Amino acid sequence: MHRKKYPFIAGFLILPVGLYVLLVIWPYIQTISYSFTDWSGASQNFNFVGLDNYKDLAKDDVFVKALQHNALLLVLVPTLTILLSLFFAFMVNVGGRGGAGGVSGVKGSGFYRVIFFFPQVLSIAILAILFKAVYRGDDSGLINGTLQAVGLGDKNHPTEWLNDPDLVLWCIVFVMIWAGAGFYMVLFSAAMQSIPRDVYEAALLDGAGRFQTFFRVTLPLLWETIQTAWVFLAILSMDAFLLISTLTSQDFGGGPDHSSEVISTYLMRNFQTYSKSGYACAMGVVMLLLTLIVSIVTLRLSRRDRIEY
Repeated sequence: MHRKKYPFIAGFLILPVGLYVLLVIWPYIQTISYSFTDWSGASQNFNFVGLDNYKDLAKDDVFVKALQHNALLLVLVPTLTILLSLFFAFMVNVGGRGGAGGVSGVKGSGFYRVIFFFPQVLSIAILAILFKAVYRGDDSGLINGTLQAVGLGDKNHPTEWLNDPDLVLWCIVFVMIWAGAGFYMVLFSAAMQSIPRDVYEAALLDGAGRFQTFFRVTLPLLWETIQTAWVFLAILSMDAFLLISTLTSQDFGGGPDHSSEVISTYLMRNFQTYSKSGYACAMGVVMLLLTLIVSIVTLRLSRRDRIEY
């Protein structure tokens, strides 16, 4: 029986492993190989160019600018999303006083959970339509209309939020945080509910306030969940293609003067519009390596001893 177990297990693994290699590993191998060629994407004929595509990336001002934008997203989106989500989760779970055992969420916490999670049920296309209306650069835009209603807007020269090189990337950052905070609030709420109430009751008996309870009790016990959330948000920040390409009106996104360009939008423009598929594959390889490096570094730097409770 013991000897027959392994062929039995292997028989079940052959199909899923084969599909994984065919649909995941093989495309990676193809992309890496094409990155060393001048493949146009429309022909089966291409020439080996070695590291020329990677050398050109280092001299490409648009690519460098896109990389800087990705770095900005990588710092702002995970940090602000996690901070907001932690605050909301703490308030709806243990931010109140006077509940069972002296620990409860704020009044109306069930309603707040629904409201905060609502953006998560919207698709990227719906988000783009919604925020195009919010950021519209005339009197009918929500922001411009509100500013003019309170006397702060310029009726003759309304702000072009998505066409202003100084504002468009910040507008996208806000949308990414708004769309993601609700999901991570639910994630952190689930982790907080697994923390025994006795821990919070003991903190209350010792005279700890909300601020001390959050930093001395909640944050250390949620560290592994925060670590996971950071990795997911970092991967999202390295991509952001769907949101930027649908929210901005330029070809595959990028904004005015490449002011909201990220690696993924520039990659697609080279692949689809400029027929520089080999060059685009080189960008994809760089993007893959950067994502792996960011994920590994994040996990290593945020590693802590597990706290048992």
